[in-house]
Amino acid sequence: MGGSSSSLLDENKCNYIRGRAEAELKNFSPHYRRQYAVAFFRQLHDEVEQQRTVQTQLLKHRQHTEPGKVLYEEVVTHYSAELKKWKERYVLVRADYSLESHENYDTFLNGASPKVRLLPAGGAVLMSEDQYTALADRFFPDLSGVSEEKAPPMVSMPDQFPVYLWQPYQKHSYFCFHGADSQKSFAAALRDCIRHQNHDYQKKTKCEVQAFLEAVQFYRQEKGHYGSWEMLIGKDVQVLSNLVMEELLPSLQTELLPKMKGKKNDRKRAWFAIVEDAYNVVKSQVSTGLAALEEECRAATKQQEGLIRSDMDQIINSKNFLAGKLKATVSQPALKCCMENVQPYLSSILEELMGPISSGFSEVRFLFETEVNKMSKDYQESSSIDKLKKGLGELADLPFTSLKMQPCYRKVDVLCEQLQELRNRFKFSNTDRLVQITQNYMQQIMDNVVHTFEQLLSNSLRGGPSQICSAIEKVKQRVLKQYDYDSSTLRKKLFQEALVEITMPTMQKSLAPSCKPELQRFEQYVFADYTNFIQVENVYEEMILQTLLSEVDKVVKDAANMKKHNLFVDSIDFPCESQSSLTDSRTPPGSIPASPAKHMVPPIEDANPEAQGNGSQDQPTKPEPALPESPESIVPAKNDQQEPSAVGIDPGITINAESLTVNMASLDIANEVKEEKTQENAVHKEIQAPDNLKEIRDLITVVRPEDPGDRELDSHVELLEQEESISKDQLRTLESDRPENNDAGEESGMASKK
Repeated sequence: MGGSSSSLLDENKCNYIRGRAEAELKNFSPHYRRQYAVAFFRQLHDEVEQQRTVQTQLLKHRQHTEPGKVLYEEVVTHYSAELKKWKERYVLVRADYSLESHENYDTFLNGASPKVRLLPAGGAVLMSEDQYTALADRFFPDLSGVSEEKAPPMVSMPDQFPVYLWQPYQKHSYFCFHGADSQKSFAAALRDCIRHQNHDYQKKTKCEVQAFLEAVQFYRQEKGHYGSWEMLIGKDVQVLSNLVMEELLPSLQTELLPKMKGKKNDRKRAWFAIVEDAYNVVKSQVSTGLAALEEECRAATKQQEGLIRSDMDQIINSKNFLAGKLKATVSQPALKCCMENVQPYLSSILEELMGPISSGFSEVRFLFETEVNKMSKDYQESSSIDKLKKGLGELADLPFTSLKMQPCYRKVDVLCEQLQELRNRFKFSNTDRLVQITQNYMQQIMDNVVHTFEQLLSNSLRGGPSQICSAIEKVKQRVLKQYDYDSSTLRKKLFQEALVEITMPTMQKSLAPSCKPELQRFEQYVFADYTNFIQVENVYEEMILQTLLSEVDKVVKDAANMKKHNLFVDSIDFPCESQSSLTDSRTPPGSIPASPAKHMVPPIEDANPEAQGNGSQDQPTKPEPALPESPESIVPAKNDQQEPSAVGIDPGITINAESLTVNMASLDIANEVKEEKTQENAVHKEIQAPDNLKEIRDLITVVRPEDPGDRELDSHVELLEQEESISKDQLRTLESDRPENNDAGEESGMASKK
């Protein structure tokens, strides 16, 4: 980054910084210990119950890519801060989204360690000197007040296509290219690295990760900070180091900046070097302390695992009892706060979110369809199976081809501008986090759709070119239908999370003065042995969240009911489809490319038993409601022992997948095409898709025709009823013939003779 800071950051100052880091860790530790025990109990409870809610998904999910896989590689001009000169380097991005700079390609092949390895969490990619200078000025508090008309650049570029990587508290990196295309491609790959390094750690469900995130939230609330935090990025050590630096920087600025002399660029370099050195000291201290804290918590909870497993039900009952007591104090203020300060604005916020996010997912769909059509056209012209396999390989790499995905990501970038008004009302400023998480989901669903397409098509690459082209089209249409459903499900999840993240801090901050002082008196309702696993502050936060979620869910469901932006409403549970996707190549009339087909055939068992077995683990049990091509297609086979007179569906009953499954393992693609053509010639009137539950019930209700044998059965039943009636009369007659009932017996005897 530039000049030396040894004269300003001496050993005494380093010891002071270590002391600040140690003090911050000491204050943070109680929160972490409490949340670690709570997270550990939650993990064991989920393990025992084995009833985790799984998000509905039709598309298959690819197994984790090897972290060492190379996603991007290029020879670039890289500025070496140690040598203070530009060097040609072989740069690559791995599947763990780390960036490596090797001396050359040969040293990389020989297994040499990289010259530089970057984890660019919190970074910013800039492609012009003016952008970089403006950002550098923002983070350099110039106390001199002297303005320079035209300061020289901090680093002189050897070419006209630069890329600057800005990283908070760390050394900045500089790259240069000979052409605009290579510049854009590298910048796109670098942005992918930043997005994933920022947020992938927080998606992990490990006990340590969830405990750390909860502890950070409560620790910042203790300091009066509510809401999304811009520096909640990267792994735990980096996040905690950011906490320390946030408190440390003002004192460093006050003490060291007035001592700096020289030109502005020289002072900038010196200041950034001081910040980098201070950050490295903090990070080293935090890393050691946090590792010891994790080990301490891990050992403590391991000793309590037996108690948790044996008293699981009692702990749950104790938590529910506490929630009941707490509800009387919290529920009414929380509901009032939500209805007055949050609920009136949920619909308008959702409207701002739906447009750009849905546009981005539509662009992903369009990109996939375009690439498949291009691949199919190339194969149709060449009839080369090798060229087709090459096209499939390029399609599999599409989610990781950053430059091709950029048009999809840019659709969501406009959220940063559209949500500016949220800064005033809800104090929400972290729109970058919302945009980046959405873009990560877009990349994930693109990976799912190309993986599903590849899996379904792999067993269908046989026959002539016409059959293969037909199979490609069939698989594409089926996968697009599945994409539409998964896209709707994923977007609704995104909308819900975004609305909660934007509005929850308002409720937390409003309720804190009146409710938080009362929490301590509720600790008496927790049994002493369970105080480690039940924290009053967690139960309190859960109650506020549930109050908010009930209103958020209403708004999202209303949008789905109105079919805004092609959102679907889940109603009937159907099994997920796998190889059955090849049974229908047609898009039914009335369907549009951005919506699911109105007619869908029942699932068909996979022709490949191994593929079917593997796919069953990745596929959920609750896909989009689907309708058969005809009512007869879901009528169960006749049974000699039991033949019902009608088949109906109750809205609350899930249809059994086994009764809807047809074994088509013996049919290949060519036979399916011929069969469809025959059916199309025979069918003159297509069944329209029903629009409500009554029409669905009428469609799949089959009344069995009257059988002449039924009349004989009815006659036989009537005869049996008559004989039963006669037997009862005879029994009453015998009762009346007893001696104690002589008089009555004579009368009944006369009646019997008559």
